[in-house]
Amino acid sequence: MNLEFFIAKRLIKGKEHKSSISAPIIKIAIVAIALGVIMMLIAIATGVGLKHKIREKVAAFNGHIQIYNYDNNTSDVSVVPVSLEQEFYPEFKDIDGISHVQAVASKGGIIRTEDTFEGIIAKGVGKDFEWKAFKDYLVTGTLPKYTGDLNDEVLISQILATRLQLKTGDSFFTFFLKDDDPSQIPNQRKFKIVGVYDSGFEEFDSNYIFIDLRHIQRMNKWESNEAGNFEVFLHNFDDIDQKTKEIYGKTLSNLDTQNIKDKYYKIFEWIGLFDFNIALIIGIMVIVGGINMITALLVLILERTQMIGILKALGSSNWSIRKVFLYNATYLIGVGLFWGNLLGLGLLLAQEKYRMFKFPNPQEYYIDYIPVHLDVITVLTLNIGVLFLCLLMLLIPSYIITKISPVKAIKFE
Repeated sequence: MNLEFFIAKRLIKGKEHKSSISAPIIKIAIVAIALGVIMMLIAIATGVGLKHKIREKVAAFNGHIQIYNYDNNTSDVSVVPVSLEQEFYPEFKDIDGISHVQAVASKGGIIRTEDTFEGIIAKGVGKDFEWKAFKDYLVTGTLPKYTGDLNDEVLISQILATRLQLKTGDSFFTFFLKDDDPSQIPNQRKFKIVGVYDSGFEEFDSNYIFIDLRHIQRMNKWESNEAGNFEVFLHNFDDIDQKTKEIYGKTLSNLDTQNIKDKYYKIFEWIGLFDFNIALIIGIMVIVGGINMITALLVLILERTQMIGILKALGSSNWSIRKVFLYNATYLIGVGLFWGNLLGLGLLLAQEKYRMFKFPNPQEYYIDYIPVHLDVITVLTLNIGVLFLCLLMLLIPSYIITKISPVKAIKFE
């Protein structure tokens, strides 16, 4: 049996250990570790969760990567069409990591009612459009269906519906300027609202309505096999820069690519700051927990000075005695980690299920509740990292054991 581990185990289980002078200090150290773990779990889960939600919302309106004609100049409005007869459509077979490709087109217009009007961007989508995200954003009504004959169904945002005083089932007229000659009488279309959505992303909600792609094809005098651009969705967002380069290399010379990180760089620069905040909180919590453990270790050493002297007199090396106290400290850190994980993960699971905590100003964060996202690997890495760093910090104070004289230690009271 490992002698140092055996001694540490006896010290931990001994009754005098629980009623000793060091007991309150040890409890404080355990509480500090537990609170630190809770704070770190919350920081990581909420920071990563918010990043994921914002990325999902931007991607819902744009895809992760857009493929468009160079002449469109990355405009939100489709001007020059691209042919649907591409090797990568409807399925990108040459590149791994791509989950979906869809053809869309956008056209600027004005919704006019009896009392008011609003400028909008009508996004034309077809039967291949990915509606998954909008199922969660749907407030009233249903999602439009563009699988059959051309219809006038439209999905409008809650913001636009409120401004225009419209609701599900209402109809309205929209006017679209002709791209070839804006001076001509604009195209007029009548649409019926079948659903109202609210993504919480005002930048998009205040502009976008969703209509049948075939309306835009007819108004722009395009062929049925033409669209404004393609939107590509990835399995893993972290691969977006690499996949953008790969897609650019696999498409024709007249096509360009752009990802949402470049298109909305201000948003992604902002959420990139979350990583710094998370690292700062973790650093502070590790330092606080480590200092508390150092204090507890020094008190344990002081309390066991006579035992240290006896072990040295029996021939134990300094490192052997230091290992006894490091084993003891590992146990205390482990207790703190256990309770910290139990309470922290329990709180995060409750937040994910019941959404108890909400943002006071949701428009600034594009979501009304605080989202959480955590995976097993992150939790394990965090716990191992905290344990390792705390023990690393304890190596220096444990060095005091080497300065204790056996003769003076045995006489110590």
